Amino acid sequence: MTEAVNPKFNNFDQWPTLKAIEAMYGGQKTAVSKIKPSLKSISIAADKAAENLGTKGRLVYIGAGTSGRLAIQDGAELTPTFGWPKERLVYGMAGGIKALLHSIEGAEDNKVDGSNLIKVEKIQKEDVVIGVAASGHTPFTLGALKQANIMGALTIGIVNNQNTEIFNEANIGILVETGSEVLAGSTRMMAGTTQKIILNLLSTAIMTRLGHVYDGLMVDMIVSNKKLEKRAISIISKIANCSTERANSALISSNKKIKPAILIAMGENPKSVNAMLAKTKGDLRLAIEHFKTRGWSS
Repeated sequence: MTEAVNPKFNNFDQWPTLKAIEAMYGGQKTAVSKIKPSLKSISIAADKAAENLGTKGRLVYIGAGTSGRLAIQDGAELTPTFGWPKERLVYGMAGGIKALLHSIEGAEDNKVDGSNLIKVEKIQKEDVVIGVAASGHTPFTLGALKQANIMGALTIGIVNNQNTEIFNEANIGILVETGSEVLAGSTRMMAGTTQKIILNLLSTAIMTRLGHVYDGLMVDMIVSNKKLEKRAISIISKIANCSTERANSALISSNKKIKPAILIAMGENPKSVNAMLAKTKGDLRLAIEHFKTRGWSS
């Protein structure tokens, strides 16, 4: 249906600009509303992915064209936002990373390339492979998912058409039927919008289940500039219930690592915080509870 021509938009190129933009805006609103029936599937995918990844698994993003670019963008934001290790990310873009900026004709049609990428990356059962394709049939993405299933990984397929190969091949399929586009076949619009939202929801839920979020705060955020340093101090101050001065001092003592800084700001010995977090597998809430049971130190 994403390729269907909608007669509603006959003479679209002759419409007044405002009318055209209003129509496109309406399409975007419709796209967002169509995600709701798939929230349960996204939730199941997030829980199973977090369980599968554990402490060693990798997130693998697979796609072609717009779908691939959106998928890789989602993965690229996980390290600065959640401190997700770069070595636990794999990107499979049809045509290679250069296809992020330039269209590589025919790359998406090569199922073997998708399969080979999974083999080269030595995908294992702890890994989670996310394939994104509006059509649900993209050979490159399908080849990658098939091979990932053979190698025992958890596979997730995000598609915009029902009864498609990628949806059926994936261990967990996420379907949002956006229907025909304002511009027939231009899945960078309605379909692309839903893909971006689904990826945001899915990856944020995964990171939350893995302990990278405390309340609504990014406690594993990489502190890489002044703006983020200010945000980190605010996070530490809020969780540790301390002054910004104490939070700043703790951040310095922790080498700009927020979780250790929180424990230091609460009174923990700077030499002990990393061992404490290692013992709780990075679970800040559990580490704080452990600290409190030992009584407050100065």
